[in-house]
Amino acid sequence: MKYQPFSRTLIATALVLTVSGVHAASQAPVAGENGMVVTAQHLATHVGVDVLKAGGNAVDAAVAVGYALAVVYPAAGNLGGGGFMTVQLADGRKTFLDFREKAPLAATANMYLDKDGNVIEGLSAKGHLAVGVPGTVSGMELALSKYGTLKRAQVIAPAIKLAENGFELEQGDIDLLHTATGEFEKDKDLRGIFLHNGQPMQVGQKLVQKDLAKTLKEISAKGSDGFYKGWVAKALVDSSQAGKGIITQADLDKYKTRELAPIECDYRGYHVVSAPPPSSGGVVICQIMNILEGYPMADLGYHSAQGLHYQIEAMRHAYVDRNSYLGDPDFVKNPIEHLLDKNYAAKLRDAIEPQKAGDSQAIKPGVSPHEGNNTTHYSIVDKWLVDPEVLHVG
Repeated sequence: MKYQPFSRTLIATALVLTVSGVHAASQAPVAGENGMVVTAQHLATHVGVDVLKAGGNAVDAAVAVGYALAVVYPAAGNLGGGGFMTVQLADGRKTFLDFREKAPLAATANMYLDKDGNVIEGLSAKGHLAVGVPGTVSGMELALSKYGTLKRAQVIAPAIKLAENGFELEQGDIDLLHTATGEFEKDKDLRGIFLHNGQPMQVGQKLVQKDLAKTLKEISAKGSDGFYKGWVAKALVDSSQAGKGIITQADLDKYKTRELAPIECDYRGYHVVSAPPPSSGGVVICQIMNILEGYPMADLGYHSAQGLHYQIEAMRHAYVDRNSYLGDPDFVKNPIEHLLDKNYAAKLRDAIEPQKAGDSQAIKPGVSPHEGNNTTHYSIVDKWLVDPEVLHVG
């Protein structure tokens, strides 16, 4: 049964920075009456707003935005990747959808190692062997069928139009595409889509993706079966096998989106609902806030040097713990209760020097490097205060 929002007269108002292309623009904040959509690409944002104007709820808009980002934000928006969705519903219910990629059934613990047990550089990050079983379409389908109100064809139609007719590239889009020119040149299929006559695309040119439009039409007509079965699934498996990958039809048949309880915590009178493992987001956010709760942040002032110092140090400790303790709950026992304990936060706070920056390597050697451009996050709220927060990983 589809979720029907309560009829409310409450108005959701948000202040955000508008975003165009890949970079946040230096524009004035905007206020939204009856809803707000914030994404990394303005065309996807407009898709979400149009869904809200058509009477859809925020989950309808989130699904529409997800498919639109697969077209207009190819670095992270996707059909062949995965993601998370944290949802607060109008009646107070909260839920979390885990549709991240899963390891293929044929995956082994040593598949990225050479005969001597050494890591083969790049093998787990590039190429068909690095690809997991995609979850995005499954996640979007579950979100829409369980918590949305509109028909699938209505929410996917804007993405189909953007893919089939193309869209004009702006500077932010070009900046992002140019980061992968070398990869495009190595692959004949990518060359045909993301290069223009073998050369990097430029501002004002149109990016047209006819094959993607065809795939989106199949999903629009058949839902998850349009992706995990039939000719799309066969093309995916054939491509994997040809590239020495290990994804099979059995992997696609087995994929299911998981629905979990979110992480919840409190900060100075605010109740926070966020993503649980396998996402690290909720634990990290709550841990940071637990640390900051012991400082007079309001008295220090917004963006004051001292306030920023405490924020940075709290983030430093939380992210070190993230990289040290958190993992897939199917395989790792995550010490969430310990990490979110207020006494533990006080202990970390005691380790922060008020007038001296810390050293992440000193806290814990081997801290992960800066992440790439293949992740995007978007937030939507509607007039019923339905609020999905979505992260996509390409």
